[in-house]
Amino acid sequence: MIILLSPAKSLDFNPVPENGESTPRLLQDTDQLIKILNKKSSKKLQNLMSISGKLANENEQRYKSFDLHHSPDKSKVAVFAFRGDVYRGLESESFNEEDLSFAQTHVRILSGLYGLLRPMDLIQPYRLEMGTKLKNRRGKNLYKFWGDRITNLVNDDLKSSDSNAILNLASKEYFASINTSKLNSKLVNINFKEYNGGDVLKFISFNAKRARGLVTKYVVKNRMTSLEDVMGFNLEDYSFSAEHSTESEWLFIR
Repeated sequence: MIILLSPAKSLDFNPVPENGESTPRLLQDTDQLIKILNKKSSKKLQNLMSISGKLANENEQRYKSFDLHHSPDKSKVAVFAFRGDVYRGLESESFNEEDLSFAQTHVRILSGLYGLLRPMDLIQPYRLEMGTKLKNRRGKNLYKFWGDRITNLVNDDLKSSDSNAILNLASKEYFASINTSKLNSKLVNINFKEYNGGDVLKFISFNAKRARGLVTKYVVKNRMTSLEDVMGFNLEDYSFSAEHSTESEWLFIR
């Protein structure tokens, strides 16, 4: 089983002890994007990404100082660098070496800049959301740029890990980078809703994002490799709702 996650806008590059770092596998493509971004002024980055001037200046400097070699002294592994609601639920700081090893095989993070990351892949500070309309030689946006490259790598990982299922916990923006017609596996999308002071189930974005991390932690800590096992997810009062689920669309409620 392979779990798909989105990255996070929030980053934490404070150093932590790390072992077993790996190198992102699509760096030649990343290099092409960096060369495009390097030519853009802070003002153009601000307009392209709809961000503040301060963030635009920060990312301009990030791209100018980007080092394709990803040495440990200038980088940090993805699972510790990404912060945000999903990664607060994941609590990777609680992972031991065996947890990290399992996650390295079974968890994948979709990325606008890196395409597809393993948890222990070294990354540098960046901001480039998958939905960014960055013109490039392959097309008018990042979906065109990545094409089937991410999908093909996911299929490779499915084969090498002897997996036959994908558990999608990524956002719609990031999962759209996957060509589902070419996936060599069963696909299950997971959603979360809750009764918030009434009888009507509601989707609460903050809680749903955190729950994506909780499910991933549940799978990693329990070394789960089959979809059926995931139905037992029960952290923070969530439970699988057969009534509201289909074979490919699962809903957990609380």
